[in-house]
Amino acid sequence: MSNQEVAILNVGGSKFTTWASTLRRFPESRLARMLNGNDHEFRLVNGQFFVDRDGTLFNYILDFLRTLQLSLPTDFSDYQRLQREADFYELHSLADLLSQENLLKPRPEILEVRFLLQETQAFFRVFGSCSNTIEVLAGRVTMFTEQSLRQNWNNNPFPSQKLLTPLPLERPSHHDLVFQCGTDYSAGDQLVARYVSIKPDHRKLINGTNVLGLLVDTLLREGFHLVSTRTVSTEEKVECYSFERMKRPETLFLTANQSPESPGSAQMKLTLMHTQK
Repeated sequence: MSNQEVAILNVGGSKFTTWASTLRRFPESRLARMLNGNDHEFRLVNGQFFVDRDGTLFNYILDFLRTLQLSLPTDFSDYQRLQREADFYELHSLADLLSQENLLKPRPEILEVRFLLQETQAFFRVFGSCSNTIEVLAGRVTMFTEQSLRQNWNNNPFPSQKLLTPLPLERPSHHDLVFQCGTDYSAGDQLVARYVSIKPDHRKLINGTNVLGLLVDTLLREGFHLVSTRTVSTEEKVECYSFERMKRPETLFLTANQSPESPGSAQMKLTLMHTQK
Protein backbone atom coordinates (compact mmCIF):
# COMPACT_ATOMS: atom_id res chain seq x y z
CA MET A 1 0.00 0.00 0.00
CA SER A 2 1.41 3.38 -1.01
CA ASN A 3 1.50 6.37 1.33
CA GLN A 4 -1.11 8.17 -0.80
CA GLU A 5 -3.71 5.44 -0.27
CA VAL A 6 -6.40 5.49 2.41
CA ALA A 7 -6.25 2.82 5.09
CA ILE A 8 -9.35 1.65 6.99
CA LEU A 9 -8.95 0.00 10.38
CA ASN A 10 -11.45 -1.79 12.58
CA VAL A 11 -10.06 -1.61 16.10
CA GLY A 12 -12.21 -3.52 18.57
CA GLY A 13 -15.32 -2.69 16.54
CA SER A 14 -14.51 1.01 16.04
CA LYS A 15 -13.76 2.14 12.49
CA PHE A 16 -10.89 4.52 11.71
CA THR A 17 -9.92 6.02 8.35
CA THR A 18 -6.55 7.66 7.74
CA TRP A 19 -3.74 7.99 5.24
CA ALA A 20 -1.27 5.14 5.00
CA SER A 21 1.51 7.71 5.48
CA THR A 22 0.10 8.48 8.93
CA LEU A 23 0.37 4.84 10.00
CA ARG A 24 3.94 4.79 8.66
CA ARG A 25 4.98 7.78 10.80
CA PHE A 26 7.19 5.37 12.78
CA PRO A 27 8.57 2.87 10.23
CA GLU A 28 9.55 0.33 12.89
CA SER A 29 6.06 0.18 14.44
CA ARG A 30 3.66 -2.72 13.98
CA LEU A 31 1.19 -0.45 12.17
CA ALA A 32 3.79 0.31 9.52
CA ARG A 33 4.62 -3.40 9.20
CA MET A 34 0.90 -4.13 8.94
CA LEU A 35 0.64 -2.03 5.78
CA ASN A 36 3.67 -3.78 4.34
CA GLY A 37 2.10 -7.17 4.99
CA ASN A 38 4.84 -8.12 7.43
CA ASP A 39 2.68 -8.53 10.55
CA HIS A 40 0.20 -11.37 10.17
CA GLU A 41 -1.61 -10.72 13.47
CA PHE A 42 -3.47 -7.89 11.71
CA ARG A 43 -6.02 -9.45 9.36
CA LEU A 44 -7.48 -7.77 6.28
CA VAL A 45 -11.26 -8.38 6.41
CA ASN A 46 -13.51 -6.88 3.71
CA GLY A 47 -10.92 -4.25 2.87
CA GLN A 48 -10.38 -3.28 6.52
CA PHE A 49 -7.48 -4.12 8.80
CA PHE A 50 -8.97 -5.80 11.86
CA VAL A 51 -7.15 -5.17 15.15
CA ASP A 52 -8.44 -6.90 18.27
CA ARG A 53 -7.55 -4.06 20.66
CA ASP A 54 -9.26 -1.21 22.55
CA GLY A 55 -10.86 1.15 20.03
CA THR A 56 -11.36 4.01 22.51
CA LEU A 57 -7.67 4.17 23.38
CA PHE A 58 -6.73 3.90 19.70
CA ASN A 59 -8.27 7.37 19.26
CA TYR A 60 -5.33 8.78 21.22
CA ILE A 61 -2.86 6.56 19.34
CA LEU A 62 -4.07 7.79 15.95
CA ASP A 63 -4.19 11.42 17.06
CA PHE A 64 -0.59 11.09 18.22
CA LEU A 65 0.46 9.67 14.85
CA ARG A 66 -1.27 12.52 13.04
CA THR A 67 0.13 15.38 15.08
CA LEU A 68 3.07 14.02 17.09
CA GLN A 69 1.31 15.61 20.04
CA LEU A 70 -0.27 13.86 22.99
CA SER A 71 -3.56 15.48 23.93
CA LEU A 72 -5.51 13.87 26.77
CA PRO A 73 -8.69 14.94 28.59
CA THR A 74 -8.23 16.60 31.96
CA ASP A 75 -9.91 13.68 33.72
CA PHE A 76 -7.90 11.00 31.86
CA SER A 77 -6.46 8.35 34.19
CA ASP A 78 -5.78 5.25 32.05
CA TYR A 79 -2.07 5.96 31.60
CA GLN A 80 -0.99 2.36 32.14
CA ARG A 81 -3.56 0.97 29.70
CA LEU A 82 -2.62 3.53 27.07
CA GLN A 83 1.06 2.76 27.61
CA ARG A 84 0.27 -0.92 27.16
CA GLU A 85 -1.42 -0.11 23.84
CA ALA A 86 1.59 1.94 22.74
CA ASP A 87 3.85 -1.00 23.62
CA PHE A 88 1.60 -3.34 21.63
CA TYR A 89 1.90 -1.17 18.52
CA GLU A 90 5.62 -0.78 19.26
CA LEU A 91 5.35 3.00 19.37
CA HIS A 92 8.27 3.31 21.74
CA SER A 93 8.41 7.12 21.79
CA LEU A 94 4.80 7.31 22.92
CA ALA A 95 5.32 4.55 25.48
CA ASP A 96 8.33 6.41 26.90
CA LEU A 97 6.26 9.58 27.15
CA LEU A 98 3.44 7.79 28.95
CA SER A 99 5.91 6.26 31.40
CA GLN A 100 6.49 9.81 32.71
CA GLU A 101 3.03 9.84 34.24
CA ASN A 102 4.01 12.40 36.87
CA LEU A 103 4.69 14.95 34.11
CA LEU A 104 1.37 14.31 32.39
CA LYS A 105 -0.96 14.59 35.35
CA PRO A 106 -2.91 17.84 35.77
CA ARG A 107 -1.43 20.40 38.14
CA PRO A 108 -3.26 23.00 40.20
CA GLU A 109 -3.38 26.48 38.70
CA ILE A 110 -3.90 29.30 41.20
CA LEU A 111 -5.54 32.63 40.44
CA GLU A 112 -6.22 35.46 42.91
CA VAL A 113 -8.48 38.49 42.48
CA ARG A 114 -8.00 41.47 44.77
CA PHE A 115 -10.86 43.96 44.91
CA LEU A 116 -10.81 47.41 46.54
CA LEU A 117 -13.89 49.65 46.67
CA GLN A 118 -13.25 53.31 47.46
CA GLU A 119 -16.33 55.56 47.34
CA THR A 120 -17.20 55.75 43.62
CA GLN A 121 -14.17 53.81 42.34
CA ALA A 122 -13.28 50.14 42.28
CA PHE A 123 -9.80 48.70 41.73
CA PHE A 124 -8.93 45.18 40.57
CA ARG A 125 -5.68 43.26 40.57
CA VAL A 126 -5.53 39.71 39.22
CA PHE A 127 -2.57 37.43 39.99
CA GLY A 128 -2.08 34.08 38.26
CA SER A 129 0.40 31.22 38.57
CA CYS A 130 0.08 30.67 34.80
CA SER A 131 1.13 33.67 32.73
CA ASN A 132 -0.75 32.35 29.67
CA THR A 133 -4.03 32.52 31.58
CA ILE A 134 -3.35 36.14 32.54
CA GLU A 135 -2.46 36.90 28.92
CA VAL A 136 -5.77 35.43 27.72
CA LEU A 137 -7.72 37.30 30.40
CA ALA A 138 -5.98 40.58 29.44
CA GLY A 139 -7.21 40.04 25.90
CA ARG A 140 -10.79 39.73 27.13
CA VAL A 141 -10.87 42.66 29.58
CA THR A 142 -11.24 46.14 28.09
CA MET A 143 -11.29 49.38 30.07
CA PHE A 144 -12.97 52.49 28.62
CA THR A 145 -12.92 56.12 29.75
CA GLU A 146 -15.44 58.92 29.31
CA GLN A 147 -14.74 62.52 30.32
CA SER A 148 -17.39 65.16 30.95
CA LEU A 149 -17.38 68.64 32.46
CA ARG A 150 -18.81 68.74 35.99
CA GLN A 151 -21.63 71.06 34.91
CA ASN A 152 -22.64 68.89 31.97
CA TRP A 153 -22.56 65.76 34.06
CA ASN A 154 -24.80 67.29 36.73
CA ASN A 155 -27.30 68.47 34.13
CA ASN A 156 -27.40 65.08 32.40
CA PRO A 157 -25.83 62.29 34.44
CA PHE A 158 -26.99 59.65 31.96
CA PRO A 159 -26.23 60.94 28.47
CA SER A 160 -27.91 59.03 25.67
CA GLN A 161 -24.66 58.61 23.75
CA LYS A 162 -21.32 57.86 25.34
CA LEU A 163 -18.06 58.52 23.55
CA LEU A 164 -15.84 55.93 25.16
CA THR A 165 -12.11 55.67 24.59
CA PRO A 166 -10.30 52.37 25.30
CA LEU A 167 -7.55 52.53 27.92
CA PRO A 168 -4.56 50.19 28.19
CA LEU A 169 -4.55 47.80 31.12
CA GLU A 170 -1.68 47.86 33.59
CA ARG A 171 0.60 44.83 33.48
CA PRO A 172 3.08 45.06 36.38
CA SER A 173 4.40 41.62 35.37
CA HIS A 174 3.53 38.64 33.18
CA HIS A 175 1.61 37.17 36.09
CA ASP A 176 -0.73 40.01 37.04
CA LEU A 177 -3.24 42.42 35.59
CA VAL A 178 -4.60 45.73 36.97
CA PHE A 179 -7.70 47.70 35.98
CA GLN A 180 -10.39 49.90 37.55
CA CYS A 181 -13.88 51.27 37.06
CA GLY A 182 -16.08 54.00 38.53
CA THR A 183 -15.95 57.80 38.57
CA ASP A 184 -13.67 60.50 39.95
CA TYR A 185 -12.78 64.13 39.24
CA SER A 186 -9.51 64.91 37.48
CA ALA A 187 -7.58 68.15 37.12
CA GLY A 188 -9.58 70.75 35.21
CA ASP A 189 -12.78 69.91 37.06
CA GLN A 190 -13.64 67.04 34.72
CA LEU A 191 -15.56 63.98 35.81
CA VAL A 192 -13.81 60.87 34.54
CA ALA A 193 -15.90 57.72 34.17
CA ARG A 194 -14.24 54.33 33.60
CA TYR A 195 -16.12 51.32 32.32
CA VAL A 196 -15.03 47.69 32.07
CA SER A 197 -16.10 45.07 29.55
CA ILE A 198 -15.19 41.36 29.74
CA LYS A 199 -15.66 39.29 26.58
CA PRO A 200 -17.76 37.55 25.47
CA ASP A 201 -20.12 39.79 27.45
CA HIS A 202 -20.54 43.07 25.55
CA ARG A 203 -21.82 45.21 28.43
CA LYS A 204 -19.72 48.14 29.62
CA LEU A 205 -20.05 48.24 33.39
CA ILE A 206 -19.17 51.14 35.69
CA ASN A 207 -20.25 49.65 39.02
CA GLY A 208 -17.42 47.80 40.77
CA THR A 209 -19.63 45.14 42.33
CA ASN A 210 -21.15 44.34 38.94
CA VAL A 211 -17.70 44.06 37.35
CA LEU A 212 -16.58 41.76 40.17
CA GLY A 213 -19.61 39.53 39.63
CA LEU A 214 -18.95 39.34 35.88
CA LEU A 215 -15.27 38.55 36.47
CA VAL A 216 -16.12 35.75 38.90
CA ASP A 217 -18.68 34.28 36.47
CA THR A 218 -16.07 34.39 33.69
CA LEU A 219 -13.53 32.50 35.78
CA LEU A 220 -16.08 29.89 36.84
CA ARG A 221 -16.99 29.26 33.20
CA GLU A 222 -13.28 28.71 32.48
CA GLY A 223 -13.15 25.85 34.96
CA PHE A 224 -11.91 27.70 38.05
CA HIS A 225 -13.38 27.00 41.49
CA LEU A 226 -13.62 29.57 44.26
CA VAL A 227 -11.66 28.11 47.16
CA SER A 228 -11.48 30.99 49.65
CA THR A 229 -12.31 34.63 50.34
CA ARG A 230 -10.60 36.87 52.85
CA THR A 231 -9.81 40.48 53.69
CA VAL A 232 -6.08 41.17 53.27
CA SER A 233 -6.10 44.79 54.48
CA THR A 234 -8.46 45.81 57.25
CA GLU A 235 -7.69 49.52 56.77
CA GLU A 236 -8.45 49.65 53.06
CA LYS A 237 -10.79 46.64 53.11
CA VAL A 238 -9.12 44.86 50.21
CA GLU A 239 -11.11 41.71 49.45
CA CYS A 240 -9.20 38.71 48.10
CA TYR A 241 -10.83 35.89 46.14
CA SER A 242 -8.73 32.76 45.51
CA PHE A 243 -9.51 30.39 42.64
CA GLU A 244 -8.05 27.08 41.57
CA ARG A 245 -8.39 24.69 38.64
CA MET A 246 -6.56 21.59 37.50
CA LYS A 247 -4.58 22.29 34.36
CA ARG A 248 -2.74 19.79 32.19
CA PRO A 249 0.31 20.80 30.14
CA GLU A 250 -1.28 21.55 26.78
CA THR A 251 1.67 20.88 24.50
CA LEU A 252 3.37 17.51 24.59
CA PHE A 253 5.07 16.76 21.31
CA LEU A 254 7.93 14.98 19.62
CA THR A 255 10.47 16.52 17.29
CA ALA A 256 12.35 14.71 14.54
CA ASN A 257 16.13 15.05 14.69
CA GLN A 258 18.50 13.61 12.14
CA SER A 259 20.86 11.03 13.60
CA PRO A 260 24.55 11.91 13.04
CA GLU A 261 25.38 8.21 12.70
CA SER A 262 22.71 7.74 10.01
CA PRO A 263 22.28 11.00 8.04
CA GLY A 264 19.46 9.54 6.01
CA SER A 265 17.31 8.56 8.99
CA ALA A 266 15.26 10.60 11.43
CA GLN A 267 15.34 9.94 15.15
CA MET A 268 12.40 11.00 17.28
CA LYS A 269 13.31 12.98 20.36
CA LEU A 270 10.93 13.68 23.21
CA THR A 271 10.23 17.34 23.94
CA LEU A 272 7.96 18.26 26.83
CA MET A 273 6.48 21.76 26.83
CA HIS A 274 4.45 23.19 29.71
CA THR A 275 2.05 26.03 29.10
CA GLN A 276 2.18 26.93 32.80
CA LYS A 277 4.93 29.43 33.67
